[in-house]
Amino acid sequence: MNKIKHLALALGLVMGFVTSAQAADKAPNILFLVSDDTGFGDLGPYGGGVGRGMPTPSIDKMARDGMTFFSFYAQPSCTPGRAAMQTGRIPNRSGMTTVAFQGQGGGLPAAEWTLASVLKTGGYKTYFTGKWHLGESDYALPNAQGYDVMKYCGLYHLNAYTYADPTWFPGMDPELREFFKKVTKGSMSGLAGEAAKEDFKINGQYVDTPVIDGKEGVVGIPYFDGYVEKAAIEFLEEAAKAPDTPFFISVNFMKVHQPNMPAPEFKHKSLSKSKYADSVVELDTRIGRIMNKLNELGLGKDTLVVYTTDNGAWQDVYPDAGYTPFRGTKGTVREGGSRVPAIAVWPGKIEAASKNHDIVGGLDLMATFASVAGVKLPENDREGKPIIFDSYDLTPVLLGTGPSPRKEWFYFTENELSPGAVRVGNYKACFNIRGDNGQETGGLSVDTNLGWKGAEKYVATVPQIFDLWADPQERYDLFMNNFTERTWTLVTIEPAIKELMKTYVKYPPRKLQSAGYDGPITISDYQKFDWLRKSLAEDGINLPLPTGN
Repeated sequence: MNKIKHLALALGLVMGFVTSAQAADKAPNILFLVSDDTGFGDLGPYGGGVGRGMPTPSIDKMARDGMTFFSFYAQPSCTPGRAAMQTGRIPNRSGMTTVAFQGQGGGLPAAEWTLASVLKTGGYKTYFTGKWHLGESDYALPNAQGYDVMKYCGLYHLNAYTYADPTWFPGMDPELREFFKKVTKGSMSGLAGEAAKEDFKINGQYVDTPVIDGKEGVVGIPYFDGYVEKAAIEFLEEAAKAPDTPFFISVNFMKVHQPNMPAPEFKHKSLSKSKYADSVVELDTRIGRIMNKLNELGLGKDTLVVYTTDNGAWQDVYPDAGYTPFRGTKGTVREGGSRVPAIAVWPGKIEAASKNHDIVGGLDLMATFASVAGVKLPENDREGKPIIFDSYDLTPVLLGTGPSPRKEWFYFTENELSPGAVRVGNYKACFNIRGDNGQETGGLSVDTNLGWKGAEKYVATVPQIFDLWADPQERYDLFMNNFTERTWTLVTIEPAIKELMKTYVKYPPRKLQSAGYDGPITISDYQKFDWLRKSLAEDGINLPLPTGN
């Protein structure tokens, strides 16, 4: 009898060791939480929260449990910001440089790798819910871009769902209203390899009727993030049934992009009772519910969680807007356009309540997620052509074993090929001082927030130079300051630009997915171009008129 007991004990120990080894070999799950237009100063870990009339206890807890980043960079607007995070490439490489609107078609090129398609090569189960904003053509949707499932996917920014609503724009021409009704897709869902289907329409009203008489109904902006939360929780419950299969879930809330219309249960639940503050409280609550479910299911201990937002705060739309202590706003190369909140939680791996000030950003999620998943980044795109990633592996930062390998950050707006600003170390050179309100240096601590409304204003070889350690608000230009000029900083900044520009030779940017009016074309410019075109044509070369693409 004792022999049988000893044998059973030995077998149990062996099985325990095997189970432990399997657990150790299993790649971690990844939960990626993204909000929209959330300001650097909105959340508790960044001096916001209660101090700004909008408590964020769930995000505060994430900061206590993990690492808070203070020099984390996004891109200056929605589409490029999301493209950069999904692809690990600066937006002009993928052509995703401008905000995508309904009816344009197109979107993220099929040749691009995404976080999901890369992690799929490592055996990950992948899932997407919420805001996509990377195009509306079939090839550009999440279920064609590496995600096994997309559920309740919103293809645009929230404003887009108000265009066809007569209560929002009663003066709109009826024909134009019908156009928007026709081309605006609502919530989309679908499996990989299948055609996506519309779940319900989305509008700007307080209405929640996803099904009407057994047919597609309509859900208003206030309720949509509730569906995103629901999809995330349902996915986690299913994932818990297959604990040996690692998963990657990308959860993208539509809030707090304006117009901020909090769900009814969150109206006046913030201290300040404003729509924006109420929406931040809603965002925080939904994140908290997802995190609670993750831990209830026993998945939290083996999951890397990253939270961030897509771009800097859109202060132009005050008071329905986020807050940033930095100069400038969404749409500019100032710090306010790109420096965003970010928090990472990984129990037993990331030190609790840690803070990081290294230069890092959303671009780096690709290399980081691939690294923790044990996946090698591809050398060719999905069409077999050579590809380059602008992504650095941040696992040394997360694990506390070393500093960020990234030493610089390039700031872009819209169709820029060369960066409008560059940060190397603690110094930043601004070449495109768009949105500066004419204030060259000093004086104003933060601009009047012109954002996209500020004209491009290139200063070429005489940039503005700021020390972001001493002057994070970019108030004091040190380039030719008579106290202590810093022209020598370009010795490090110009080579960084040169190395970036060289990459375009081997890895040329893709065609822009959309382009808008970017300045006047004079008669003399056209005549010069027409003369050049005719001259080239005489030599047998046909140079067509520019299209912006």
